[in-house]
Amino acid sequence: MREGGKSGGREGGFFAFFKPSKKVPTGKKVAPNPAAPKGVKKSEKQEKNPLFESRKKNFGIGGGQFRTRDLTRFVKWPKYVRLQRQRRVLLQRLKVPPAIAQFSRTVDKNGATQLFKLLHKYRPETSLAKHQRLQAAAAAKKDGKDAATKAPTAVKFGISEVVNSIEKKTAKLVVIAHDVEPVEITVWLPALCRKMDVPYVIVKSKSRLGAVVHQKTVTALALTDVSKEDKNELTTLAGLFTEQFNKNVDARRTWGGGLLGPKSLAQQKKREKAVAKEASAKMDV
Repeated sequence: MREGGKSGGREGGFFAFFKPSKKVPTGKKVAPNPAAPKGVKKSEKQEKNPLFESRKKNFGIGGGQFRTRDLTRFVKWPKYVRLQRQRRVLLQRLKVPPAIAQFSRTVDKNGATQLFKLLHKYRPETSLAKHQRLQAAAAAKKDGKDAATKAPTAVKFGISEVVNSIEKKTAKLVVIAHDVEPVEITVWLPALCRKMDVPYVIVKSKSRLGAVVHQKTVTALALTDVSKEDKNELTTLAGLFTEQFNKNVDARRTWGGGLLGPKSLAQQKKREKAVAKEASAKMDV
């Protein structure tokens, strides 16, 4: 009896807490209270603390923080950025002579890609490569062997070298940068190329030309000779650039610039609108 009583007490007392309830919920769930309709204000008002007064923000120095916004127009740009932007605006507003305006018409992206792919094959050797070549030639000569001491074929760069190759008619293709400053250095170069029947092309930019010959910037390059496997490609490019630049009469006769700014265009449209309105009023009378 005690054992049974003990076991029954254990089951009823301690273990009954861990037994799952066998009650099944009956009936429907009660829906939550509906939200208050929009536009209806609550009757309760938020209490304001009288110790804190509401003051308007002062956005002066040492005052409140202004909202975050685009501050591009307030940035003090470097001098070279300001100069190139002012130069671009001036070239758009003022009338630019055809001799200078032709440098704004450069070769397209596909033509430039093919051209620079060819130019990179004929980059001049570096000082280290030249030193190694001469050392190998000296070692071969010491052993009594014939060694080739001639430098590999490379492009000519610099205005003096390019002009000499054009005048001697050894240049097969002349590449001119579009952003040379001062422009007097290269403004006469297209006319010389047309006079000597040498194909030329205007590309962007002097820094890209400088990268070909291990320099920062270069005004012009000249291809004087290429290997046999590249002759067909050079002939194709020369013919393409001859039609696009040498024989393009409109490019060297068209003036550049003369474009109005947004404010001037707005004033012009306003005047035209007023004139049209006045003319229509006269027609009605």
